[in-house]
Amino acid sequence: MKRQVFNPYLPSYEYIPDGEPRVFGGRLYIYGSHDRFNGDVYCQNDYVCWSAPEDDLSDWRYEGVIFKKTQDPRNADGSHALWAPDVCEGLDGKYYLYYCLDFLKEIGVAVADRPEGPYEFLDFVRWPDGRILGTGDDTRQFDPGIFIDDDERIYLFSGNSPRYIDDPNRDKNSQKMELERDMITIKSAPVENLPIVTAAPGTEYAEHPFFEASSVRKINGKYYFIYSSTWMHELCWAVAESPLGDYHFGGVLVSNSDIGANGNEEALNYRGNTHGSVAKVNGKWYVFYHRQTNRHFFSRQACAEEIYFDGERFHQAEVTSCGMNGGPLLDLGTYEARIACHLYSKNGTTESLSEQQDEHHPAFTQEGEDRECDPNQYIQNMRDGATAGYRYFQFNQATQISVTTRGTGDGFMVIRDARIDGNIVGKIKVEPSSSWATWAAPLQIEQGKYPLYFTYEGDGYVDFTSFTLS
Repeated sequence: MKRQVFNPYLPSYEYIPDGEPRVFGGRLYIYGSHDRFNGDVYCQNDYVCWSAPEDDLSDWRYEGVIFKKTQDPRNADGSHALWAPDVCEGLDGKYYLYYCLDFLKEIGVAVADRPEGPYEFLDFVRWPDGRILGTGDDTRQFDPGIFIDDDERIYLFSGNSPRYIDDPNRDKNSQKMELERDMITIKSAPVENLPIVTAAPGTEYAEHPFFEASSVRKINGKYYFIYSSTWMHELCWAVAESPLGDYHFGGVLVSNSDIGANGNEEALNYRGNTHGSVAKVNGKWYVFYHRQTNRHFFSRQACAEEIYFDGERFHQAEVTSCGMNGGPLLDLGTYEARIACHLYSKNGTTESLSEQQDEHHPAFTQEGEDRECDPNQYIQNMRDGATAGYRYFQFNQATQISVTTRGTGDGFMVIRDARIDGNIVGKIKVEPSSSWATWAAPLQIEQGKYPLYFTYEGDGYVDFTSFTLS
């Protein structure tokens, strides 16, 4: 690769959650919804697309806006937001984008001649009599996932089942159906897929009930259904012998709080929803998900991890800073603090909500406005005991480490080579500064693959923008 790859893997100003990875013509495309920095609701921006060549996942290209919210005929004033989409290559060689508008009940379809668009509105998914799915007494559609099998049969998945909404009038469902070759018309009526939250107790899904984020992949002749559980922070998988068959729970793919990875039971990031899927890229399997930033649910960023698939089962991936890099990061150079894969306060984490992740907690944030190129994204408000963790580095030659901070902090940045019982490998004195200032100390670490955990110990607070190994 031309350069190293980090998490998040897109530029610091880009906020794309719900990433659906698709490989077309030797390129990996990411289709997701589009948050706004410091937004106040989900998905306030239009759909954009990014892509990279399969053989260089460091070389991401911005494909531009591919579909505007106002292109939907129900939304001329732009008052509704575009939620999580999916894209497939149709049997006619064109590309079809399936989406929903926030709390509206229908599934829209747009079409393009190229995977990167631009996409033009085509129609809504409809019953054979022409009535739009989601109207009348139909249940609300949500997070459509599209899948075309090798036999050219076309399947659509949809559903949403939040655990925290008890309104009996709120639709909760997990559905699957078959479409006609026109990509629009329902061929077989929607049927139940996974148990929703109220039906999961006593089933194999009791600990990981279906929430949303339907996505299907065919692997070695079996069908893998990817979804977000009602705990929100985790992506799970289930497997069936046919697209409309009975899916049996498989396990967890990834948790954006790293819960469950390597036996860990503690949330090591600020929790919130996640959404994504898996893709095999240049011979390797990756799981795509998103993280929370800015003390709320509405500025989420795309991440990915290499994941082990043994031919039948996926094994949960741990969250890292090196993601799709193909191995640990070099022990020389400057790294942005924003690539921390773990972030927590002295007292742990909360959900990523401003009323919970308050002034006692650190957070990822940025300077500048939404989509300003190269704003300074950083970790704000590290107070006594706050920790930022980075996995992994290959240490061979670094002998010094420096941090760049600002704020009222008067204390030390203590660096360890493990989260639990790690050796102190560096201790850097930091002092109050209203502008960014750099502080350095010797680094004493053995050769090998290690993480780095930076814990601020002292008075006041520090904002943390980068560190350098030399």
